[in-house]
Amino acid sequence: MAGRVIELNEQNWDQEVLQSDKPVLVDFWAPWCGPCRIIAPIIEELAEEFGDQIKVGKLNTDENPNIAMRYGIRAIPTIILFKNGEVVDTRIGVQPKEALKQMILEHLS
Repeated sequence: MAGRVIELNEQNWDQEVLQSDKPVLVDFWAPWCGPCRIIAPIIEELAEEFGDQIKVGKLNTDENPNIAMRYGIRAIPTIILFKNGEVVDTRIGVQPKEALKQMILEHLS
């Protein structure tokens, strides 16, 4: 996983996402998913651009099915923005960088 992007799993989920003091952008993905590979560099760019304002993580749905089920992930990539441990926005499928950037900016305070 590159630079600022955190690899999320069932062991660190609560600490990194639900207890985070800043918004967390989570990319639900799987290695076999073509569209997931397309959006991966966009996720990494957003992590670099927003720096310490947000956390950015990726959760492999194949390796962490319980978390994927908890959030009703039925298609990947699914991008969810969490704030104060709550889901505040969700996007499904490949998204343009600007759309994801706008989603993040709407929830920065």
